[in-house]
Amino acid sequence: MAARRRRAPDPKPRFSLLGAAIRGGAALCVLFMLIGAFLVIAIARDLPDPRAIEPAPRTGAITLLDREGRVITHRGSGTVAAVSANALPDNLVDAVLAVEDRRFYSHWGIDLIGTTRAALANARAGRVVQGGSTITQQLAKNLFLTPERTMRRKAEELMLAFWLERHYSKDEILALYLNRVYFGAGAWGAEDASRRYFGKAAGELEIGEAALLAGLLKAPSRYSPSNDAQRAAVRATVVLDLMHGTGRITEAERIAAASAPIRVSRGASSPGAGWFADWVLPEVRSLARLYAPDYHGDLVVRTTLDVSAQRAAENALRWGLSEPEVARGATAGAIVALDGSGGVAAMAGGTDYARSPFNRAASATRQPGSAFKAFVYASAFEAGYSPDHRFIDQPVTYGNWSPSNWEGRYEGEMTLERAFARSSNSIAVQLAEQSGRGHVIQLARRLGIESPMQNTHALTLGAYEVTPLEMAVAYTPFMNGGYRVDAHGVEMIASPDGRVMYEREDERGYKVLADRVVAQMERVFAAVTGYGTGRAANVEGRTVRGKTGTTNSFRDAWFAGWADGMSAAVWIGHDDNRSTNEGSGGAGPARIFARFMEAAPAYERIREPDAIGRTLAEILPELDEPGPAPEPAEAADADPIASLLGRIDR
Repeated sequence: MAARRRRAPDPKPRFSLLGAAIRGGAALCVLFMLIGAFLVIAIARDLPDPRAIEPAPRTGAITLLDREGRVITHRGSGTVAAVSANALPDNLVDAVLAVEDRRFYSHWGIDLIGTTRAALANARAGRVVQGGSTITQQLAKNLFLTPERTMRRKAEELMLAFWLERHYSKDEILALYLNRVYFGAGAWGAEDASRRYFGKAAGELEIGEAALLAGLLKAPSRYSPSNDAQRAAVRATVVLDLMHGTGRITEAERIAAASAPIRVSRGASSPGAGWFADWVLPEVRSLARLYAPDYHGDLVVRTTLDVSAQRAAENALRWGLSEPEVARGATAGAIVALDGSGGVAAMAGGTDYARSPFNRAASATRQPGSAFKAFVYASAFEAGYSPDHRFIDQPVTYGNWSPSNWEGRYEGEMTLERAFARSSNSIAVQLAEQSGRGHVIQLARRLGIESPMQNTHALTLGAYEVTPLEMAVAYTPFMNGGYRVDAHGVEMIASPDGRVMYEREDERGYKVLADRVVAQMERVFAAVTGYGTGRAANVEGRTVRGKTGTTNSFRDAWFAGWADGMSAAVWIGHDDNRSTNEGSGGAGPARIFARFMEAAPAYERIREPDAIGRTLAEILPELDEPGPAPEPAEAADADPIASLLGRIDR
């Protein structure tokens, strides 16, 4: 029998692992593509329809009334012409592209080079220091999306950017962007901004003027020449450098533009309550877009301002800074006053809006000094301490930090009531260390302090900067029974024929202080004005409460407090943070506060706004005769801004 032949085994498959990896990778790619397609469809379903885009937003004139219906000011002159795609202002386009999107004409909506560069810079810095959004992305966000920072919102922005690039030419996208971007000082769009700042059409801008406008886009309020002429000028030189670096202007053009002074028109600025008007207009526009998105006509706005209180604030501040014994060398100051609901009744950002429109009340950050101790004591009272608890006023040391009292004076054992009235640094620090600085920060946040604070020993003595508006907001709960307020300026928005588009509801804020703590704080505040550092703030016939504040080297002096339903914060010092001539909160701001409250109306309760019953035709003639509004100082037609500031070559 023939032997059976053994069958050779089948050869093993070659590259089996590689094949499996390829098949698995392909399957994952398909899966990710399906998931991506599903997400795109899900997101696209909620996208707004981008087909109905107007060439430019129509902006009507805005008439601001105070809470009594008296005319404050009239802003705008109706709809301004839009920048068209076939007549883009060359100088402004060169400046904007140099600073915002230098590869605008070469990318397809997303700048991968710019995005990568920004991501690397942010990674190295450990925080966001550069943005990678293109003009198309910014336009998509401004047209259709909210400013929230989420992955979904970013995905929507990218999809809309692709859509815009597909359906519009580059010039059309740029025109849409220039017609909608915010340039500060209430100016929306390039044409409006050009007329607002320079009194000319956007197509007539010189290179330096265009650079100044383009420089505003990064932070319109921060770089606005109405707020800080020097900062705006420095920013303009940065834009000129970028224009030269990207080949849009020559070296000779850069030097000539940087050397020529830029004259910013003040013709569109309103005197008197101009600080408040500048502050409230963004709120007006935001509310109008939200509650009446299809309305583009003129607006009549009843605000929270009280022109009687405004006049009292401006007069008090002007008086204080002109009196040597009150000012103690201080040359700048601010007053802001709120009613019990947070409505801004007065806002004086300086002594002369026409010459210095910078709003120190809302934008200047300064250390509050001992005025911050109110939050230390309120936090301690929440922890179980009372005004009768006794501490020893004596030198203390924590690590290498040894805070001292005013002029090194110590008074030994005393109650917390007396320690607050006498503004003892030693006891305030001991109290914060025992009750917890973290709780102090939490309480300050609850009451309305939003500026950055760090949990350090120096926090107790007000070593971190805040604005006068923040201090007024945070002190209001001590006055109104412990309820948080948000500063606001709009009570009602209506059309000239009386159609109400928005009316603020009389909502009480949430409770942030217990009644027990409010009563205990009332007691220690009364001690300050009764026998403590704030005695100069008293007004005959009125119940005044508050706290003084003075910072190291006498750089800043404060008084924050209230009287008869109106809280207020007063700050004086120097814009460049120089020391004053030993000016303290009790010497200057307390007296300015008293002068203000003597003339300001008393608010017994939160007012409910009345309906706007008058038409615009009845209101406009009063613009030339604004009743009891303060008389403005003589204003110069223009202020020179030197673009160079001695820094042509950085």
